[in-house]
Amino acid sequence: MRRYVTTSLETHLFFGRIMKEHALFLLAAFPEKETEYRKKADWFRAQFEENLARAVRLSNGIVDESVLKSGEIVTEFTEKAECQTQALTGIPIDMQITEAQKRLRSGCLTNPGRELVQQVRSLNQTMIRLLDGLIEFKEKILREVLSCRLYTFNYPLLIEHILREAKLYRQILEEVMRRGFVQQSEMRNMEIFWNQIMMEHAQFIRGLLDPTECALMETADGFAGDYCRLLEEAKKQDKHASEEMTKRTIQLTKKYRDFKAAGADGIIDCRVRSVILPLLADHVLREANHYLRLLENEKENDRIEHGREESVRNSRCASCWKGRR
Repeated sequence: MRRYVTTSLETHLFFGRIMKEHALFLLAAFPEKETEYRKKADWFRAQFEENLARAVRLSNGIVDESVLKSGEIVTEFTEKAECQTQALTGIPIDMQITEAQKRLRSGCLTNPGRELVQQVRSLNQTMIRLLDGLIEFKEKILREVLSCRLYTFNYPLLIEHILREAKLYRQILEEVMRRGFVQQSEMRNMEIFWNQIMMEHAQFIRGLLDPTECALMETADGFAGDYCRLLEEAKKQDKHASEEMTKRTIQLTKKYRDFKAAGADGIIDCRVRSVILPLLADHVLREANHYLRLLENEKENDRIEHGREESVRNSRCASCWKGRR
């Protein structure tokens, strides 16, 4: 129950915010004439915002410190990015949630009470129902765009991109509801998933920059190529090589995170020419921070596993030596 509660809430703190922002980005990109699509996107935005606030209220003193310090929930740019995006689009954003997330404190939950477990279970069920609707909505948008019956300022690939993230969120919640935690084997699969997400971020950034931003476009192209090569290598690697590739991925993602942070700072400060919403710049930075935490956790778990294997080998060698004596 402890793992169930903490994993659920940590997942909502990150992905709940991501989903409400997906709905905002969809809303901001529809033409004025698409009243039904705009109304539905705004409904999802409000629903995820409301339930993210629920998750925040339940999380204080419960979630792990590494999550709060990772920069995946809020960054130093989030408040200003929200304020600017609300002013630019006219779409309301509850910035009190960001303030509440900044005030969250970590804790060690030893024995969660029945009421807390029930509240978290109810939140999980609500989020899964919302995700079912949002996934269906995104799939419909994609079908209509690809058949030239709907126009949006968003790339078709971006719609596919945010659709995959919604499906991952739902998959994680299903796993937590069924087992109480996410299996380590599933975490390994996430490396391939997030490498593709990082690659696509670079492709979107390049496409949304002003054509005069030649240096930034070239850098974005470079990151897209780096992650593309990692995805190709992942198809051929054994376990040992995969661990080595994880180290390289961490190094690359740290550089990419720094690039995104500089980009968010430049966009919010109006020093970068682009059509990137300030909140989108902060959004992709948080996803890089989230991925880095997953990678570091995976690296630490691999280190622990190697230590256990070494201990078993040493024990066997000692027994063998005693037998010979």
